[in-house]
Amino acid sequence: MRLDIRDIVTKNKLVILILLLAAFLRVYKLPEFTTFLSDQGRDAIIVRNIVTLKHWPAIGAPSSVGQVYLGPFYYYLIAPFLLLFNFNPAGLAFGAAFLSLIGIIAGYLVTREEVGKLTAVLFLVFTAFSFENIEQSRFSWNPNLLPFFAFFTLYFFYKLMKTDKIIFAILLGTFLSFSVQLHYLAVFLTLPMILIAVTDRKLIIKLGKYLVAIISFLFFSLPLVIFDLRHQFLNSKNFLTLFKGGLVSGSSLSTRFLETIQVFFSTVLTFKINSFVTLLILVFLAAGWFFLKKKDSNLWIKINLLNIVTFLLFFAFMNASRLPHYFGPIYLSLFLVTAYYIANAKLNRFFIILLVLLYVGINVPHYYFFYQKGNNQIAHSQKVGDFLATKINHQPFNIATWPVQLTEDNFVYFLELKGLVPANRQKAEITDQMFVLCDQEPCEILNSPSWNISMFGPAKIDNIWDVDGIKIYKLIHNK
Repeated sequence: MRLDIRDIVTKNKLVILILLLAAFLRVYKLPEFTTFLSDQGRDAIIVRNIVTLKHWPAIGAPSSVGQVYLGPFYYYLIAPFLLLFNFNPAGLAFGAAFLSLIGIIAGYLVTREEVGKLTAVLFLVFTAFSFENIEQSRFSWNPNLLPFFAFFTLYFFYKLMKTDKIIFAILLGTFLSFSVQLHYLAVFLTLPMILIAVTDRKLIIKLGKYLVAIISFLFFSLPLVIFDLRHQFLNSKNFLTLFKGGLVSGSSLSTRFLETIQVFFSTVLTFKINSFVTLLILVFLAAGWFFLKKKDSNLWIKINLLNIVTFLLFFAFMNASRLPHYFGPIYLSLFLVTAYYIANAKLNRFFIILLVLLYVGINVPHYYFFYQKGNNQIAHSQKVGDFLATKINHQPFNIATWPVQLTEDNFVYFLELKGLVPANRQKAEITDQMFVLCDQEPCEILNSPSWNISMFGPAKIDNIWDVDGIKIYKLIHNK
């Protein structure tokens, strides 16, 4: 059958328009606004070493909570984009935007196939215009692609339940491994899958397929498994420690649960909502379980609904901040379930359009890249790095920052592009010169409380420069 492009475009004008707008919102003035701080600088250095064949890491970045190390999957996924953009770190941000757009398209296609076109179009609108989803698509960071990998982890589980094909067992284990390597909270994806699987009358028959999924998961998680075996199960212990502390001091489970759902729904709707109202929203979503008519026909919706409820409930147990990217495993599940409810509520077409316009309307004011001036973090880091390169004079050097939170990896990336690699701080290597970057007065340089600076030993200030809001101190040994 010949593929008729014109016929496809004619029948999908609205979908194509939404996708074009989604792409525009994700790349508009991207280099000016993309985040390029320490995490992004660290990733850029690692990815550059991958594409230049200097080093292929077997472990990923440590998470921000509990020092749980992630797998290296994200580095290899995003690496081609750095090479494509000739080592400009903006390429990593464009890579994240491109992969997010691919995820949106794939999500639309599987939703249309499983639950119908109206649900798929509504799902597409929610995903395309979500400010949080757009924000996560506009810079490179491992948790930012988790919503799509989590969504397709559940999808392949659903296909395995429906078809028993071994290919879906392999894909399930693969995508679950990739999801966990993007962020450890993806382990909660196993909760709805276990609950669905144990209630399946064919559980015993499917045990072999689940074993294949587990083997696939372990295969793609092999670097993490080896790391744990070599370091006395450090990762596993740190992960369990996250739960050993129990609830946040002074807070009950019910308080933490209300806080969790309030932050989640407030993030999705882009304005703060009363915790009681967010509880009503969750109850309404959960109540849909009992109104889904046929057990098998809506299994895809049930899995995603269960994913939302179990994630929010178990996340409430965790002693961690409620940050937007932590909810990555359930964003698309919420969009899917909400779209399904609206599409099947037999609402007037005018009312559905009104709901869509209202949703888009509450997100648009948050598109800051339309009316704010870009922070140009990449250009800033490059300017400081290029200036430093002239002062280093191709001599060995140490580098540090004040305050410590400023960090230096985003500046070091541009130094290393010029072949200027700082002394290894972890090995306590000390050279004859140290450069300290400070962006907050008072700059505590001499006799600094920061070990990153004081490890240089007794020192005196040899020179000071101001570059693009950064005060740079050159220290030499005080003999």
